[in-house]
Amino acid sequence: MAQLAGQPVVILPEGTQRYVGRDAQRLNILAGRIIAETVRTTLGPKGMDKMLVDSLGDIIITNDGATILDEMDIQHPAAKMMVEVAKTQDKEAGDGTTTAVVIAGELLKKAEELLDQNIHPSIIVKGYTMAAEKAQEILDGIARDVEVDDEETLLKAAMTAITGKSAEEEKGYLAKVAVEAVKQVAEKIDGKWHVDIDNIKFEKKEGASVRETQLIKGVLVDKERVHPGMPKRVENAKIALINEAIEVKETETDAEIRITSPEQLQAFLEQEEKMLREMVEHIAATGANVVFCQKGIDDLAQHYLAKAGILAVRRVKKSDMEKLAKATGAKIVMNIRDLTSEDLGEAEVVEERKVAGENMVFVEGCKNPKAVTILIRGGTEHVVDEVERALEDAVKVTKDIVEDGKIIAGGGASEIELSIRLDEYAKEVGGKEALAIEAFAEALKTIPRTLAENSGLDPIETLVKVTAAHKEKGAGIGVDVFEGEPADMIERGVIEPVRVKKQAIKSASEAAVMLLRIDDVIAASKLEKEKGGETPGGEEFE
Repeated sequence: MAQLAGQPVVILPEGTQRYVGRDAQRLNILAGRIIAETVRTTLGPKGMDKMLVDSLGDIIITNDGATILDEMDIQHPAAKMMVEVAKTQDKEAGDGTTTAVVIAGELLKKAEELLDQNIHPSIIVKGYTMAAEKAQEILDGIARDVEVDDEETLLKAAMTAITGKSAEEEKGYLAKVAVEAVKQVAEKIDGKWHVDIDNIKFEKKEGASVRETQLIKGVLVDKERVHPGMPKRVENAKIALINEAIEVKETETDAEIRITSPEQLQAFLEQEEKMLREMVEHIAATGANVVFCQKGIDDLAQHYLAKAGILAVRRVKKSDMEKLAKATGAKIVMNIRDLTSEDLGEAEVVEERKVAGENMVFVEGCKNPKAVTILIRGGTEHVVDEVERALEDAVKVTKDIVEDGKIIAGGGASEIELSIRLDEYAKEVGGKEALAIEAFAEALKTIPRTLAENSGLDPIETLVKVTAAHKEKGAGIGVDVFEGEPADMIERGVIEPVRVKKQAIKSASEAAVMLLRIDDVIAASKLEKEKGGETPGGEEFE
């Protein structure tokens, strides 16, 4: 509201909240830091878990940063931007979500200290941007090359991703499953390796131990055969994938058929029967002994298929059909008449088995499947969900290394190296920007400090010890949280893909920079709830 010749001028509607300048920055920084503090205790192998209960009472127990922030009902706009950091990290690199958010929170904290010294936000932004670019260069310089067939390194990286999650007791076994799955679906295109994560299907069933999680070199379809007279097990399967209903088609136009005598009705029914029989005979003539149909299968057609000894499954999901095509080499046919023996896929065995009281169809023993399934088992629903999250991280980390061929030491080693090198870079740059670069360097130390803190070690003492050892012995020295001493992380098998670190620093610095640029927050008043319950206008989002 402003005054013009004694008359009040209303610019913003009543109930609007507005924070300007230093207040806006302070509140945004506070919101970002609160989000970082929330996930901070989950970092590292000894990090704690969070229990999240939604409005329906459903429970999630996890220490996966992206999952925690995704499930939290967050109101503050600046806090929502921190959630975006975790989501981007998860999408691009698959792991390191907590790292990215913790670094972003620490960058905001350091920026606040600089703002208190009357350093202009644009100078901090420039310094942070320079530091982030330099950090990418340094990471490329200290990364080590890895060959795709170096299974030992891939296993160590996958185990690093699983460590700290509740599936940790079986990390060796789960890492093996993840690495094998990625290597199976990896494809070389124009001399570069590519891994499409969508070709790895996760199927969850509770009721057995985590150890019974298995990799199926083929596809697991959560359906059962359509007729009890069909064989339960088909060896040397010839598989037809049909995206058409195996039933008599209705006419496209609105047609009316007038039947005036019982003979005509009989002829009509016989014709329907004949059409269905011909469809099944055509399928059988191609040599197919297994049929996966994306649409429905008529009851009569089911009978004919069972008589022909064909195992059929109906209403298979489109994504499963695509995976079946990739795994067995079959082509998805849109019209049954077009089906030929060349369109069929192959598998050693197709079998219906009971898993956790439900029938499922296993398609196994495909020659060189480019789609695989991981059947995840665990004692309870929550265990199965957490094992799935751990396996997803392990699969994505392995994918990063296979595609980039570069690894880096974990355990806070790379952050300490970046911190030392950025301090040197700040001296080269000079000027006020150097203060922001130094702040960026200091902020990165929050990762080794948090690792120590979450492990019950003295954070300051540990950081001093590790930094000294790091300067003396090289870039691989990080925090061994089990011994509480500095150690060579590569030797200890604590390995991460360089993509995870690069993406974490990129998204953390960009989010911090974006929040620092804001000097005015204008929030409309919340809409009043219907039927009596009302929200006071301009409720503060703190």
